[in-house]
Amino acid sequence: MAKVIKILISVSLFTITSTSFGQRPVSVEADVIFSRVDGAAVLADIGYPTAGTNRPAIIYVHGGRWRAGDRNYREALDVAQWAGMGYFAMTIDYRLVGSSPAPAPYQDLQTAIRWVHGHTDEYSIDPDRIYLIGDSSGGHLVALAATLGEGPYERVGGWEDERSDIRAAISVAGPYELNTLSWGDLWTPLQGDLQLARRIASPMHNLGPNTKPILVIHSDDDRSVPIVQAVDFVAAMEAAGVTHDFVHFTDRGHMRITQEVVAETRSFINALENR
Repeated sequence: MAKVIKILISVSLFTITSTSFGQRPVSVEADVIFSRVDGAAVLADIGYPTAGTNRPAIIYVHGGRWRAGDRNYREALDVAQWAGMGYFAMTIDYRLVGSSPAPAPYQDLQTAIRWVHGHTDEYSIDPDRIYLIGDSSGGHLVALAATLGEGPYERVGGWEDERSDIRAAISVAGPYELNTLSWGDLWTPLQGDLQLARRIASPMHNLGPNTKPILVIHSDDDRSVPIVQAVDFVAAMEAAGVTHDFVHFTDRGHMRITQEVVAETRSFINALENR
């Protein structure tokens, strides 16, 4: 297929227009600044179809135990692929806890959600069809957004007057109870009761009538996040009457955004939108 690549070095941006993704032309922009915190810029890549209106959006949050990784971290969501399927797609960085302690990663995700709400007209996004997907610690963050919402955390980074609601979340290999997670102590705010802070930041303890639909994807042989985290969370959602689905693998290890995950995610979203 023909492909046109335009590079704008002055603004650290590239745009790809192509018909090779889902048989529709798409644009991809890299290094988009969606947040500024204490003078530091937080970046994202975005992709979207060049035609069409009222499209859904999906925001990807990477793994790395909140202390490593970036928006291109190991089998990340492919914004061009999702744009070809008709979505506005966004992959985000967030401040890592080695330099910006918790809840900085979560605050940055919330800023990204507000940024999307603030750009619905520009990118023809349906504000009621914003989805989140993340793997590992990113799975934790998107599940927290679906359960806690904004919670007790200050709005930072910009777009303070925008909405912060989402339609649903897809959590891949995510943890849901930080106080029993082997690396949960990496979630360490600068002050306050740490166990309480981790409980507040645990999706398990924030289920309720306002919880958004959640797709949980996990594998039995995950050595980073034990499968019991997913099993217990799914049972708690069932008891709370939360709309959810659980894709339970046996031999996929610590999962990322594979094509298998993409297929399950599309099926989950289609089921929600066809209700």
